[in-house]
Amino acid sequence: MNADVRPTGPALPTGRGDLSYGVVRALRGRPGSRTPLPPTGTADTADPYGEDLHLALYLCYELHYRGFCGVDPAWEWDPALLAVRADLERRFLDALRADTKRRTDVREALADLLVEPPDGTSTSHYLKDEGELWHLREYAAQRSVYHLKEADPHVWVIPRLRGRAKAAMVAVGFEEFGGGRADRMHSRLFADLMTDLGLDTAYGRYVGAATGEMLASVNLMSMFGLHRALRGALVGHFAAAEAVLSPTSRRLAEAMRRTGAGEAAVHFYVTHVAGDASPERLVGHDVVGGLLEEEPWLETDVAFGVDATGVLEARLADKLLPAWRDGLSGLRTPL
Repeated sequence: MNADVRPTGPALPTGRGDLSYGVVRALRGRPGSRTPLPPTGTADTADPYGEDLHLALYLCYELHYRGFCGVDPAWEWDPALLAVRADLERRFLDALRADTKRRTDVREALADLLVEPPDGTSTSHYLKDEGELWHLREYAAQRSVYHLKEADPHVWVIPRLRGRAKAAMVAVGFEEFGGGRADRMHSRLFADLMTDLGLDTAYGRYVGAATGEMLASVNLMSMFGLHRALRGALVGHFAAAEAVLSPTSRRLAEAMRRTGAGEAAVHFYVTHVAGDASPERLVGHDVVGGLLEEEPWLETDVAFGVDATGVLEARLADKLLPAWRDGLSGLRTPL
């Protein structure tokens, strides 16, 4: 083991196919070793929304966050691994572009998000009306893959913005990072929610249980955030998330109260309802508006980010709701 490697961070998960097994196997060794990575082109025939591709991509991205226990940090910028990541990203991004509307109007894309979804298609509506405590525990375990690093993927876009858009993005991020108070960081509040639900709050603990659909949603943020060329899509994703945050959080707070999930579990969502009404307007008016004022040619990219977010959230709901209605776990491995 490299002297710089520390035995901290989450453990490497088990692979789910040739791509992810290949990445896991390589990360257990040292960069430049003879352990082969998946060859170029392997991703071309993979399911672009599948568990194997998205676990492999998640592993590549997580090296830019906290890494993994015992994994050499030099892997973060290893050219061979970056080439694998580029293949995975290309496959994912091509599928998203094919499956989203080709819009040029951001307002139209955001307006569609505010229309209440048809009955039976929304995870938050199901949890509010019918969800049991075990459903909420599974939902929190899935979402922990993102919420324990909440807002981290979004800050990558800040150096790529200018003027009003940058100032507003920093303002919203400051609130999500607790306004300078570690105990108020949204990631900390979510950990408190997990404690109320009897879940393990260790970072990355439920990656192995999370579905490919959940990993894809997290990978979307990382991909948009890490690529300057996708800065418009990241802003669109952020605007989409903020547009539905208050009503979704209101429903989830009701679900937590109804099932007796606990005070901290309710508080996490209440905070988003009460605290994020102003950021919602700030994102729409100043982040999106400021970006398009400076770079109007990015409007199609912003609309793409909005629509891609909707596609992946719908896929996650399509995974969870049928399983829950049949009394089955929506996780890869039940809690």
